[in-house]
Amino acid sequence: MAKGLIDEKGDHVETGDPIHVETSGLSDHAGLDDSNLPRYDDKETRRILRRVDYRLLPMLTLLYVLAFLDRGNIGNAKVAGMNKDLKLTGTQYNLALTVFFFPYAVFEVPSNIVLKLMRPSWWICILMVSWGVVMTLQGIVQNYNGLIVTRTMLGLAESGFFPAATYLLTTWYCRFEVQTRLSVFFSAASMAGAFSGLLAFAIEKMDGVGGEDGWRWIFILEGILTTMVGCTLPWTLPDSPETASFLSVAEKDFINRRLVQDAGTSAGRVRTRERFQWRYLRAALADWKIYFAVIIYWGNSIVLYAFTYAAPSIILELGYTAAQAQLLTIPIYFLGAVSTIFFSVLADRHQTRWPFIVAPFSLALVGLIGLLAVPHPHLPGLTYAFLFTIPAGVYPPLIGCLSWVGNNLAPTWKRAIGMALLISLGNLGGAIGSNIFLANQAPHYWLGYGIATGIVAAAIASTLVLRVAYGLLNKKRDLLDEEEVKAQYTEDELLDLGDKSPLYRYVV
Repeated sequence: MAKGLIDEKGDHVETGDPIHVETSGLSDHAGLDDSNLPRYDDKETRRILRRVDYRLLPMLTLLYVLAFLDRGNIGNAKVAGMNKDLKLTGTQYNLALTVFFFPYAVFEVPSNIVLKLMRPSWWICILMVSWGVVMTLQGIVQNYNGLIVTRTMLGLAESGFFPAATYLLTTWYCRFEVQTRLSVFFSAASMAGAFSGLLAFAIEKMDGVGGEDGWRWIFILEGILTTMVGCTLPWTLPDSPETASFLSVAEKDFINRRLVQDAGTSAGRVRTRERFQWRYLRAALADWKIYFAVIIYWGNSIVLYAFTYAAPSIILELGYTAAQAQLLTIPIYFLGAVSTIFFSVLADRHQTRWPFIVAPFSLALVGLIGLLAVPHPHLPGLTYAFLFTIPAGVYPPLIGCLSWVGNNLAPTWKRAIGMALLISLGNLGGAIGSNIFLANQAPHYWLGYGIATGIVAAAIASTLVLRVAYGLLNKKRDLLDEEEVKAQYTEDELLDLGDKSPLYRYVV
């Protein structure tokens, strides 16, 4: 449960992350009087959080670079000659992209349930070694059927990583600290896009080594690297503040007390270890706000996956060589990484989500409309310039959406399942995105740019609906008397209500 807290201005702070806390109303809970509640902005807090950042974020970032690299490098392999060697038609290639997303979506919720039942580092290790092996085997496929099998298995193996990693971050940081950290982690997707082009350019030079084609080495070497890194996770990826060997006992207690303060109740930490119950799954499935958030997610996933798979080919068709096309994707993705961190820092600083979802989506909308209007063969430079608006505009809203949903779901079981449900349904957009850039529409891609434009507009509209809904719910609860609510419910009952509690305030 998250209880409404009061900031220094006397206003309600959205539960979970008041940056400056003067009074919290928690002194009635044992061990949590105002004298021992840590402030969010003091030197000691910053020092300890930096220690956590340095241990957790680089590792998660590396893992996501490898995950996104392994699912997206098929676009680089296509440019390097895979389609020709495997005798793939355009439809077969698109289907090979699509089959990844069905097992990827189906197994995300079950994966997060397993995550809550075992050490995160061991579960993510199992997932990562599995997809690394599959990626390596993808380098030796000999025909279309073999490619379909490996892409399906890759989707299954990768399915649990992203929801596991995003949930893991919410167990370490308070609510208005999460999005900035998520942006560093997720900017790895942009870096992976840039690195993929550079790495493919280098690996393609191995064409003929060991009697294998260059595109095969892209899969083989990247798969081996993923497997090796995955084997280290039980020792390199921290599971929780309680078990972190790099923190002292006092530092562990400090982090836990901040999370108790953030949750608004001393019982919140105890209840995080509660066993799975089906009512948490039902609560997540019945929350209509998650489904509007899915539309926001689609604004990213449909456009992003379409762009990731099509970008090297789009640039190639502008008159550049295959090697140049690989390299010219790098600055586009780099801008996407910078944009993700920029908007996320602003969102945490201003303690709000919706404006920093709408703003970058609006940038993407302008770029997509421009790409629909540009006569591509005659203005290749302008086409290339508009491509920059896609990662810069669709990367940041996904982090805003994940943070928004994670901030507004309680208790922790509902949050774990709800976030996995959001990511599961959201990633089905990849199945759409991988089929909208049709080879016979090159270089205009009317269908691809048209669908991308429509879903981005729908994502902006869904963001505004959620902004209004959360605002109205908060205003309704502000009218309630807190003492009367406490008299009506026990603390355990309020915990069970989670974000339905009259004392809960949503982040807007």
